[in-house]
Amino acid sequence: MSFFQRNRRELEQRGIDPARLPPGQYHTDRFPVLHVGDVPTYDMSTWTLQIFGNVEHPVTLTWDELRALPVVDVTTDIHCVTKWSKFDTVWKGVRLRDLLELAGMKPDTKHLIQHAEYGYTANVPIADALGDDCLLTYAFDDQPLEDEHGFPARTLIPQLYLWKSVKWIRGLEAALTDKPGFWEVRGYHNYGDPFREQRFTDD
Repeated sequence: MSFFQRNRRELEQRGIDPARLPPGQYHTDRFPVLHVGDVPTYDMSTWTLQIFGNVEHPVTLTWDELRALPVVDVTTDIHCVTKWSKFDTVWKGVRLRDLLELAGMKPDTKHLIQHAEYGYTANVPIADALGDDCLLTYAFDDQPLEDEHGFPARTLIPQLYLWKSVKWIRGLEAALTDKPGFWEVRGYHNYGDPFREQRFTDD
């Protein structure tokens, strides 16, 4: 029996439906750390988030202004392209659709391009950013995000592989055309559906 088969059997023994685990994934209770480049540090008095692109009025939010917006709590499973999944993760933040609405996103928007530190970007179809569980999140398990997990804020788009949920977020761009991001131009799948195992371009 393979590691992946044993892992699914262990889930069943714990009373967890193994169907929650996408193909090719294993369940873990840990939260592995993977990222590109150095972990940034911030002066929160100067941190900002920009919402721009195909919008009626671009918005720049300070940290205090972001924290003053309506907050939601989300419990969801997450799936990393490196094959680990973590169940029932708990996040707090602002829905992405509320932020885009704040800037007056135009109805013909097709994509969301997420901009982070060091020029890192990731792209998703706009429909995938507007769900109830899609957040700009600043807390995990009722604690501020740890530095290596994206402090002070990251996006959460849990129905896609976790590289589409961007750490150290600094900008949300409503776009009319697709703009493949850091990993997509390096051979990762442009969409990234875990349950269709869309890891790489030809998957």
